[in-house]
Amino acid sequence: MPDPVVARERATNLWSSFERKFPPIAKASSLDAQPAVGVEQIGGLAGAKEEVLTYACAATDPDVYARWGTAPPSALLLIGREGVGKTLLVKALATRSGTAFIHVLLPRFVVEVVHRGGQVGELLEQWSQTLAEMPPVTVYFDELEFSQAEAIGSRRPDLPVGPIMDFLLDLLERTIACTHVLVVGSTSQPDTLRPAFLAPGRFERVVEVNPVAPDDVVAALVLHKDAAEKRAGRPLFEAVDWEHVVASYAGPSTGEWVRLLHAVLRRKARCEAAHEAAGPVTTEDLVREVDRLRQTRGRLPVSGGGIYL
Repeated sequence: MPDPVVARERATNLWSSFERKFPPIAKASSLDAQPAVGVEQIGGLAGAKEEVLTYACAATDPDVYARWGTAPPSALLLIGREGVGKTLLVKALATRSGTAFIHVLLPRFVVEVVHRGGQVGELLEQWSQTLAEMPPVTVYFDELEFSQAEAIGSRRPDLPVGPIMDFLLDLLERTIACTHVLVVGSTSQPDTLRPAFLAPGRFERVVEVNPVAPDDVVAALVLHKDAAEKRAGRPLFEAVDWEHVVASYAGPSTGEWVRLLHAVLRRKARCEAAHEAAGPVTTEDLVREVDRLRQTRGRLPVSGGGIYL
């Protein structure tokens, strides 16, 4: 059996065993033993992509830092609004470095740990042991500003911040101490992020993930348009004026723009299923969907998020 296959199976088995012992991990994390996201699949974000590729050298060519009289950062921190591609960047890092990918949704993890506080010491010990036994892995702590995250349903000022920070900093330092682990965190709330996360030896390198409009958004939309046509095996779009579409509304994140594109494709699919005319997607189709999004955002308390697929 080839070594990469053995490594994937080992990572899967170790993480599955850990999840069975500790429900907070099972409810708030996931493992992708073989991520497959290339940086070329991410529209724009040239500066952030360069940072990710630089950090990948810590796994692919660790001696290169020493040859330049330096060392890799202990961890990266990605800052940027929801839906701009932070998770995709970390998956691309794992793909480029040939590591498994562990995604920990930190706000959910914190809530689960608070509900099961008696397991904290054992969880930390088992976390260290599991990572030590894992093949090379990228660990992603998604949304460090845990008490502000809307991902857990609402902001949670009631959480015991002091004990939680003690726990998270211990968890982070144990993770960084594993030399075969790449560590990345993120936040969409950098203005309120607790400075302890940025202390030396923790998140030493801060990377801003800020798509440039309209170029980065257009690049992402074209990538997803090409991917949709590849899946369908046929052209689906006319010659769309992408810059005009993006310029028609300044509010959405990249993730929301991608969801908007898929909303148009789903509308076309519904028309075809109802035996109605469903021609190729046009600029006008997309602009009409922009108007629907604008109206929806005016009526609902939605964030500027979305999932960058």
